[in-house]
Parts: sequence; structure tokens; C-alpha cells
Amino acid sequence: MSDQNTTHFGYQTVNEDEKAGMVHGVFTRVASKYDIMNDLMSGGVHRLWKDAMMDWLAPRPGQRLLDVAGGTGDVAFRFLGRAPGATATVLDMTESMLIEGRKRAEAESLSDRLDWIVGDAMALPFADNSFDVYTISFGIRNVVRIQDALTEAYRVLRPGGRLMVLEFSQIPNDLLQKAYDLYSFNVIPALGKMVTGDRDSYQYLVESIRKFPTQEVFAGMIRQAGFAQVKYRNLTMGVAALHSGWKV
Repeated sequence: MSDQNTTHFGYQTVNEDEKAGMVHGVFTRVASKYDIMNDLMSGGVHRLWKDAMMDWLAPRPGQRLLDVAGGTGDVAFRFLGRAPGATATVLDMTESMLIEGRKRAEAESLSDRLDWIVGDAMALPFADNSFDVYTISFGIRNVVRIQDALTEAYRVLRPGGRLMVLEFSQIPNDLLQKAYDLYSFNVIPALGKMVTGDRDSYQYLVESIRKFPTQEVFAGMIRQAGFAQVKYRNLTMGVAALHSGWKV
């Protein structure tokens, strides 16, 4: 395997063309228990992180949102709840995740403002300059080529549009990072096995967090895609981080 055509699947090195299918398998297997596992793994803190994302994003009436790797609609529902007349498109490569999202009560009441589309973050099925806001939460680390996804985000945003990424990150304190790693590697896969019957998928998810770039490196990748005014905020001491950029 040449370096050009390989990427990470957790701690494994795999061909780029294999990774998408492997990630798809992970999320297909865990789709029905995805929301409950998020609550259990984070003690419900992921909800506070998503609320913090909305606070910084400050959705405005009539905006058009694209939520990539949007899964069961958590972010889209929050956005629409804060922005009268706004619309949202939830895009995910895993149809079973979108099906779970459509089953939620919010989906019923917001159906006229909400679209669910199966698609790839690296090749978005939308015209240039189509959206006011692009969000991706806990999804970009699963993309085969992160830089390609950021370039696509820039392309589909209108001038003046905003990118916001919520992702697990690196704690800038070695002792706290070690404690967090102990929890992640020992508790989360075991919890995944207990709740979903699938230890391996949660082992991958934990490993993928460790392979994701640091806050500064990822901010540089966002700038490389063309975004301006790039900033980030650490959440829960850096367990997660919010990254913001503008298409100017």
C-alpha cells in the first residue's frame, strides 16, 4: 500500500477506498442505539456542547442549513428551533441513521422545513453557493479525506456563509488526557458491547478521536480550505472543540 492511498481507520492503516465502507458499517450497526449511547458515553454532556454550538452560531430566521454527517438530526432540530422560517438539509452517508432521525417526534413537526439526504461529505450533491450555514458534529474525523470535505463545505456555502465544526479534540493537559484515555479505552467499548452488542465499533470511535488533529492543526486545515476569521473554543477542557470559519 502506498502512503498516498492509505488512511487511518482507528489505529489500523487501510486503503482509502476501504475506509468509507468500514465507517458505513460502524454507523449502520449502531444506528438504532446511537442517541442513547451518546447520552451514556458523555453523561449527557454532548447536549450541552450542541447547545453551546447553537449559542455561538446564533441561527437567524430564514437561513438555509446544511448539516453534514447529521445522522439522527440533533443539530438540525436545534437550529430550526431557534430560527423561524429557516430550513435544514441533513446529509449522511448512512441511510439507517437518517431513518432513525425521521422517526423522532421533532421530524414530524418540522417535516416541511427538513430534508434528509444520503450523500458523501467529500462530494456534496449541491450547487455552489447554496447554503448560509454548514455544520458537522462528531463526523469530520470519520471522513476519508478531511481536507476534501472542508473544500466542499467552502464550495456550497454562500459568500458570508459560516462553517461550524463540533468534534472531539485533545486536552491540553497531559495528566487529564491520560485520565480521559483510561476512561475512553476501558469504559466506552465495554459500554458499547453492553448496550449495542458491538464492542468493535466503539473501539474504532475511541481510536478515531485519538487520531484526529489537534485544535491548532485542524484550524490550519480550515484556513487552507479558504475560510477566514477561523477560531476555536475548547469545551469541557478540550474533550471537544468548536471550530468556526467564514466564507468571505
